[in-house]
Amino acid sequence: MNHHDWAAMAEHLELEAETNSPYVRQALAELEHLTPRRILDIGSGPGVAACLMAAAFDQAEVTAVDGAPELLAHAEQRAERLGVKLRTQVAEFPDGLAGLTPADLVWSGQVVHHVGDQQDALNQLAGLLEPGGVLAIVEGGLPPRWLPRDLGFGRPGLHARLDVAMADGFNQMRAELPGSVSVVEDWPGMLRAAGLAEVRSKTFLVDHPAPLADGPRRTVRRWLERFRNGAEERLDAEDVATLDRLLDPADPAGVDRRADLFVLTAKTVHFGRRAER
Repeated sequence: MNHHDWAAMAEHLELEAETNSPYVRQALAELEHLTPRRILDIGSGPGVAACLMAAAFDQAEVTAVDGAPELLAHAEQRAERLGVKLRTQVAEFPDGLAGLTPADLVWSGQVVHHVGDQQDALNQLAGLLEPGGVLAIVEGGLPPRWLPRDLGFGRPGLHARLDVAMADGFNQMRAELPGSVSVVEDWPGMLRAAGLAEVRSKTFLVDHPAPLADGPRRTVRRWLERFRNGAEERLDAEDVATLDRLLDPADPAGVDRRADLFVLTAKTVHFGRRAER
């Protein structure tokens, strides 16, 4: 993924992670019984989740790990701004994990699905755990919703068609990954196959009702801009025109102005523990 301009994307990634941060807080509450000494956030991006972990486990050494130094610089700035202790380490996922110090809690949010061999990636993540340590991976959940079924223009049901387009794009992305391996995405089963026990999954709601604050509103704009990029390949002309109108900053019915815009989604976190020696 080194072809991305991470420096240019950092602000957008941080904003999106902040919009989704309620699920991270809820997931960390599920782990409040832990007293980890070391925590790794693998594929940390600009450090939103890592900083939340540093605040929740302020006695632990928290390390944000990512292959993009530009994003880690952003994470360092965020930690300084929030007054939390955070280390950073550059390492590619999954090939660069071997040199990392094992941890009592390893977190990886929506990163594994970007690796061709997802089971091998999970095996490597599990290998970073100290005996008794916990792995938490974020994969799956429910597609986001932002708009009413009937927008007042265009064909109703845009979200359902965007879901299909997004699924097609995701399938293409997976197929084009180096060493892509087809696997039943039974995440709890895959964690057990990685040697972990006490495996469980829990889904957390992200709910920003209308009227939206500026941050989540800008996140919706960014999401729709990504959909619009290349939309002609996956959507019909009417839906492309609808996206264009939604993204028109001068249109009262666009996402920058409409009062009925919201964010509703769900993220699933899968937990597994490495056995004690």
